[in-house]
Amino acid sequence: MRRRLFPTLLVLAALAGCGDQAGSAGRTADGTFEIVTAFYPLQFLSERIGGDMVSVTNLTKPGAEPHDIELTPRQVGDVAAAGLAVYIKGFQPAVDEAIDLEAKDKAFDAASAVTLLPAGGEDDHGHEHEEAAGGEDPHVWLDPVRLATIADQLAERLAQADPGHAAGYTERARALHTELTTLNTEFADGLKNCQRRELVTSHTAFAYLAARYDLHQVGITGISPEAEPSPQRLAAVAKEARETGTTTIYFETLVSPAVAETIAREVGAKTAVLDPLEGLVDQTGDYFSVMRQNLTALTSGLGCS
Repeated sequence: MRRRLFPTLLVLAALAGCGDQAGSAGRTADGTFEIVTAFYPLQFLSERIGGDMVSVTNLTKPGAEPHDIELTPRQVGDVAAAGLAVYIKGFQPAVDEAIDLEAKDKAFDAASAVTLLPAGGEDDHGHEHEEAAGGEDPHVWLDPVRLATIADQLAERLAQADPGHAAGYTERARALHTELTTLNTEFADGLKNCQRRELVTSHTAFAYLAARYDLHQVGITGISPEAEPSPQRLAAVAKEARETGTTTIYFETLVSPAVAETIAREVGAKTAVLDPLEGLVDQTGDYFSVMRQNLTALTSGLGCS
């Protein structure tokens, strides 16, 4: 059960965090605008758009699985002291709670910039996920087109919060939008002609990517990577993998590959990494390098030419 952060703790932590700041509200001692981000893709956007004009703190440590993180008092203080908090509402309950209590008037919900897909329910072939239907899928960053829209709106929000550097935010967001458009073209071209379009994944993080490029996601588990699939679900996925001639079962970087390996053995397939980019494992890479690695894994596993 998730431990809750009570308001008293949040207030005390916020006061402690503010006390650590030598600069004015929302700025470091040297005047740099402070941004707190919930997890890696939002850190990436903030750093690329903010450039040297911002200082970015990521609440999810490298290599940590972000869904159920808990915040330390110091991190809650960081939220309270920042000039802008960037998050996706509904993805990380502890972050939602801290922002609701300490930064509601200076927060940017990245998901509010785009149309979201429903979470849970059935996959593209009518098989029910382990999780009940309801809510919205937060994994918008895996669609470069949606991420470009989020980048544009984040730049606008930064320009409002820090108008002295608005032109720079706009210029860098425009350049990032162009790069994301190029990435979208690479995915569209790379996944146009494939022998298979079924995407069997360890959990259903890839609905946006699948929808953008006409793939059919089959998740072993639902939105939460920690969910345990039932024997019936494992049997259903194995059956579908055999029927569709699936040769690759994809697992992700921050959770155990055991379930994907079980399905792969059952159907005589191999396994490969498909990174949902919820956290950056290799600190020498970035969003673009990991997405291009994903494209290579997809074109190989799906038999694309």
